[in-house]
Formats: sequence, C-alpha cells, structure tokens
Amino acid sequence: MTHSGLLLQNKYTAHKVTYPRTLAEAIPTYGDPEKAHAFVVALRWPSGVACPRHGCGSANVHFIATRKTWRCNDCKRQFSAKVGTIFEESPLGYDKWLLAIWLITNAKNGISSCEIARSLNVTQKTAWFMLHRIRAAMKSGTFEKLAGPVEADETFVGGIFKSMNNKRKARVGRAWSERGKVAVMGIVQRSTEDHKGKVRAFVVPFIEGGVLKGAIRKHVMAGAEVHTDGWKGYKGLDSDEAYIHHVIDHAYEYVRGNVHTNSIESFFSVLKRTIKGTYIAPRPQHLQRYIEEQVHRFNEREKTDGERFPVVVKQADGVRLTYKKLTGKD
Repeated sequence: MTHSGLLLQNKYTAHKVTYPRTLAEAIPTYGDPEKAHAFVVALRWPSGVACPRHGCGSANVHFIATRKTWRCNDCKRQFSAKVGTIFEESPLGYDKWLLAIWLITNAKNGISSCEIARSLNVTQKTAWFMLHRIRAAMKSGTFEKLAGPVEADETFVGGIFKSMNNKRKARVGRAWSERGKVAVMGIVQRSTEDHKGKVRAFVVPFIEGGVLKGAIRKHVMAGAEVHTDGWKGYKGLDSDEAYIHHVIDHAYEYVRGNVHTNSIESFFSVLKRTIKGTYIAPRPQHLQRYIEEQVHRFNEREKTDGERFPVVVKQADGVRLTYKKLTGKD
C-alpha cells in the first residue's frame, strides 16, 4: 500500500511520537485534511487497517484513494475510517473534527457552539451537533470502583421550573426536581501523593437514600472511608460495616480535621461555572453529556493539552450518536 495516510502510520505510532503542545502547533497538522485523516487512521488501526464490520475484522483490505475508503477482500464491503465512530455519516473532514476536539477538550470552562461555528466556519446547528458527539466520546467507560477516602455530595443544576411555559414543563417532565432544578450527584476519590483522585458525576432522579446509597455502592469499594454532609439520604452507610462513614454537618462547620466535602464541592463549582457561564441553559435531557465533559477534563487534568487530545480521538471509536437520537425524534 502506497497511500500517504498509511505510510504516515509509522510516524504517528512510533514510540517517540510527540503531540503538539499548543493550538498554534496543532493547526498545521490537524488542520490539514490529508494529515488529519492519516492521524485518525493511525490511532484507530495502529497495527494496520482492518475491516470494522462485526464478525469480519479481516486485514485483507485495499485502499481506494479517490474516495478515501477501503474495500474488504473477504466480506466485499467498503468502509471508511469514520464507520462505527462519532464521525460516521458526517460530511465534514477530519481537519474540522480534530480542531473541534482540541478546543473542547482543552477549554477548562467549555466552549460554546457559536464559538466553534465561527472558528471552523460551520453553522451553529452543525457545531452544536459536533460538540454533543464529542461529549459522547469523552464519556468514561471504566468500571473500576473508587477506593477511599472518597467524598460524596449532591447539587442542583438548571433553571426555575415555575418560570417555564407549559410546553417546556411537559418536556422536562420528571427529570426536574421539586426544587425546580435537576439533581446531580458526585463522588470523588481524594488525591494522594501517589495518584490524583478521579471523579464520577451523574444526573439522579431523586436525592433520597435509596438512590444516593445505591450510587455509592456501585462506584465505591466496600470498606472505604466515605465523607458526606449531614443529608439524611446518606444515613446508614456504615451499617453492616459496609463503609466507614464520616459526616460533616454544614449547619455548624465545614471542616473538622480531615472530615470535609471540599473536593467534590470544588468540582461542582467548576461544573456550575461552565454551565452558567458558557452553556447558559442546557436542557435536562442533555445535561448528562455536559457533566461527562467536565468529568473527563477533571480526570485528565494532569495531562498536557497535547496528551488529553488523542484520548478523546481514540474513544471516538465505537461510539455513535445520531441527530434523531440527540433530539429525541428516534
């Protein structure tokens, strides 16, 4: 195979590969359609292009240069590097996609669809769809439980329910809490000298004990230290010695020795600043993806801009989000 994109695989998959450190350094590579395509191919198939069709996986393929697609010589199907990824069926080239990924991945407080539209010369609707597909790729797929000590807390995000019109009220439905906002729970593992703690955050239907304690059991190892505030929903975590439960009652104090929830509250502070300052008023049905965006940036915070970027590009493989599904018309 003599296609330049495949020849560049050795360059991008070599052990000494270095990623651009800044956007100015990234544009000459990721802003070039040919180089951007070669980069994605190298990341997706580091050992050589193989058919992505389920049940096939054959490496016996040949490249069709005029269409930037491959044909599997075994199953006789044609495919591109976009098949089975967030890029599938998108008419945009990788030059625009990669720069959009760079921008959202490395913007601490997020980036609006209007700004992406201006930067990449696409419509706001297109930019909005792109950002949601990128957020789908930013979602962590790990099932590893957090070890103690951890902090758990809940907060509320959104607008005021009583100020909405009846059509909007019907649309948000039960996702809206009695306080007029969506309930969000967060669990963070405290950082140590050896490693930086990770966070999990997600929309919850209610903040009653069954939901909160169920989430902790799902995401935290048994026997770990769990620090929470005095909310009654956490009562009983230490029953049967499942967890070592430390409570800080914010009606009287915020820190008592090593007992506090400052770490998770700090994460919530950045999350709310992102939503209020950049995204303004995300719909409840989309809120989880905005949360996953901020969770990804928090968990990858020790990496440089250039190191965070390829993580999302790799995670784009195997993720699909159609416009119908995104808008609830599927």
